[in-house]
Amino acid sequence: MTDHALRLLRENPRLAELAALPFGFDLARAEHAEAVRLASGGPLEPIAGDDTGGTYFVCGDGSVLYADSEGSAGVIGDSVDEALEVLVGLPGWHDHLGLSPADGEESVLAAVARTEGEIREYRAIDDERTELRAGLGLPERSPTRLVGLLHAALLRTEPDFLLLDAEEGGGHDLLDPHPRPPLWETVLARGRADLALLRAGAAWDEVAGDRTRRTLALRAAQFDRREGDLPLLRHLLRHEAEASMTDELRLAAVLVGLRGLPEDLPLLLEVRESDFDTWCGLGGLPEPGAEPAELLRWARDLDDSFFGADPADEPLFTWTGLAREQGLAELARAALIRALDDIDLRAYAAERDGGAPDRLLAGRLGSLVHEFEQLGDTFQALRARRLSLPLRTTARDRVSALLGLARLEREEGRFGQAADTLAALRDTLADPADDTTARWRDTNLGVYVVQEHHALARAAAVAADGASLAHEVQEVTAAAEELLASLSAAGRAFAGRSRA
Repeated sequence: MTDHALRLLRENPRLAELAALPFGFDLARAEHAEAVRLASGGPLEPIAGDDTGGTYFVCGDGSVLYADSEGSAGVIGDSVDEALEVLVGLPGWHDHLGLSPADGEESVLAAVARTEGEIREYRAIDDERTELRAGLGLPERSPTRLVGLLHAALLRTEPDFLLLDAEEGGGHDLLDPHPRPPLWETVLARGRADLALLRAGAAWDEVAGDRTRRTLALRAAQFDRREGDLPLLRHLLRHEAEASMTDELRLAAVLVGLRGLPEDLPLLLEVRESDFDTWCGLGGLPEPGAEPAELLRWARDLDDSFFGADPADEPLFTWTGLAREQGLAELARAALIRALDDIDLRAYAAERDGGAPDRLLAGRLGSLVHEFEQLGDTFQALRARRLSLPLRTTARDRVSALLGLARLEREEGRFGQAADTLAALRDTLADPADDTTARWRDTNLGVYVVQEHHALARAAAVAADGASLAHEVQEVTAAAEELLASLSAAGRAFAGRSRA
């Protein structure tokens, strides 16, 4: 990490004074107004602030992240030295967040000249800039070059440097208005490259034999359909059929079937017979001897139901799943957090305006919980689960949601909250006004409820020897025994094992 300039500022009061005023990098303001953290969990060290309430942080790789007081954040330099180059060379840099090299040198220079002219009306910045640059050993770069550095840094903010409210988990807005490529474009990049290789006659076995590469190549072929692809699609289909039923197996079968060629029907029928799940997934496939029109109709129906030709129409979870599969965890996490932020904002607006919550969001929140758990992000999974609670309309749905919430709270070590959640769950079970849980004692639901009580009691007892949680442990243990006693005989036998 390059921190030469930061070390000099800390050692030289005169240079620190100049950096603070007029260039807005004040070492004495290295404390943000609210607790924040990176979504990635990476290190974040506050090093300076400005008189607007903004704070400069150094990240693990040396990048400098600036967070303002209004809930926006962005990377402004690859290092402290580079960030200071920008701040010193572009006083009033906040006015230039919307600039990019694409605006052209003339426009950039005019914008910078306007801002500096306004500053010079009350501050002689030229001599101070010269002194600070010399003292820190910063090069003198043109405003156009500095705007380019700032623009490139800002575009790196997501996914690796998404800043969160540490308590609530919501993401900060981007500091700049620059457009980013859609998620699908980044996720599909490798698949497009492999599809090009396959079309060139190269790496057929390498791509087909690697599940992730094969999956991405098939997805790339979904959105770039060419007549000459049939041989490579057959090859990918044969390899995909070695696994059980997948969305990509159905996709490969559809892409082959869309040619409507009778000679492909035996291959498709062979694939269908791989196992029961595949037989179900490729249901409706014409039998041997069928007319080409029947095969074509089958493929078109599945294509219309499951697939499309525009990646922008695919569900978010298609792309986050594929991102995760190829190791792009932070890309998936950032997209999921932004989706959750949007739902959170809509729920807040509905509550503020007295409107009814959008219950259609319950399913989407459930998918978000699943995706966050796949990433190992229990914190965001908890947030999504809590948002889904008001959308659960029946007692059974609320109990299931509360059960999932208690599990996540336990896994996060929030034992007191988990105990409160289980108390709310028991109240819901005891509510006579809703009979959707009337038979909970005779079903797996009762077993799961008892098991979660036992799991929480054990975890809380172990935590700090249970000293600070003695009351909660006692309460949850007693509730578990009472619930266990109320289960059916089979349920008691099964759930009782959770005490072992």
